[in-house]
Amino acid sequence: MAWARRAVLAAIGLGVAAFAVEGGEYGTSDLLAQRARRRALQAEVDSLQTDVDSLRALERRLATDPALQERVAREEFGMVRGEKELLYRFAEPRDTAAAGRAGLTRRPGGL
Repeated sequence: MAWARRAVLAAIGLGVAAFAVEGGEYGTSDLLAQRARRRALQAEVDSLQTDVDSLRALERRLATDPALQERVAREEFGMVRGEKELLYRFAEPRDTAAAGRAGLTRRPGGL
């Protein structure tokens, strides 16, 4: 009978130990998952901070570097310098069938 009592006390002890490790609002596995999530979020924050820093550096360069300003003006906005340069833009031909359905084709003698 003593061994049965010891077995019951041991089972209760194991149950209490298991509840202490995994029971409650946040068990050990929950805490480990939260730590892993925190590390992943911190890595993402660090990556985004690097992006912000590089964009700030680009903003400073755009505000102070005339060569970069000219390059951006030429590439992004199609600007030219002075009277000696011409800008040529090549556009894809319009689809005349789709334009005709939309009423956008030219008529003889009109616009």
